[in-house]
Amino acid sequence: MITIAITNQKGGVGKTTTAINLSTALAAIGKKVLLVDIDPQGNATSGLNCSHYEFGIYDVLVPDMAVQDVVKKTEIPNLDMVCSSFDLSGAELEIAMKEEREYILRKKLKDVDTKYDLVIIDCPPSLNLLTLNAIVAADRILIPMQCEYFSLEGLSQLLHVIKLIKENLNSGLSILGVAFMMFDKKSLLAQSVVNDVKSNLGTSVFETIIPRNIKLSESPSHGKPALIYDINCVGSQSYIKLAGEVIKRLRNEETSRAG
Repeated sequence: MITIAITNQKGGVGKTTTAINLSTALAAIGKKVLLVDIDPQGNATSGLNCSHYEFGIYDVLVPDMAVQDVVKKTEIPNLDMVCSSFDLSGAELEIAMKEEREYILRKKLKDVDTKYDLVIIDCPPSLNLLTLNAIVAADRILIPMQCEYFSLEGLSQLLHVIKLIKENLNSGLSILGVAFMMFDKKSLLAQSVVNDVKSNLGTSVFETIIPRNIKLSESPSHGKPALIYDINCVGSQSYIKLAGEVIKRLRNEETSRAG
């Protein structure tokens, strides 16, 4: 089981859209996927029409329930979910008192490591204790990034934080890639940001770029991934390509280790 945390401390960069549609695309090609919504806003939960649930990630982190006891089936074959709720807003204070508080989620996910091929974690838009739990639990980090100047500053900070976590809390952590979101091909600034990041990070940047697309924006209000709402739209097709890149990178890593 490979755990991928989708994180960026900047809000509005496409984390949840990526979590929902990447998970759906991976499930569509036959991967067993668990989507964990650890963001108190719960947008991934509502975006998959999973708001009506009895237990969720709060119950895993605080009352100490097992992950398998809070998993909810989604309407997507091969895609299960651990839901979020507003209870998570106060969870940070509650888990701060626990021993090895940074490792809670990592330990909990070990109970399901034979049930899923991939775990996708949708993180909050901040570097708090919930995000720290997600990154410590992760094998790989996927960074969604908007094509704007301020995103460059945020990326630099996030890369520094990931380096510190790798050195002190999770030695097996690595960056799967940076994915550009909401790209406007008519914007010279957007293209400049893409070129700047590629020149610095090289192959760490995914080739697939997710464009601005109205169907991606509309689909959450219908409680559906864009791939179900309109599979033929340019946004859906882009996420299918991104899923292919993710699988290819993971396979190349496995081949390199085997070699």
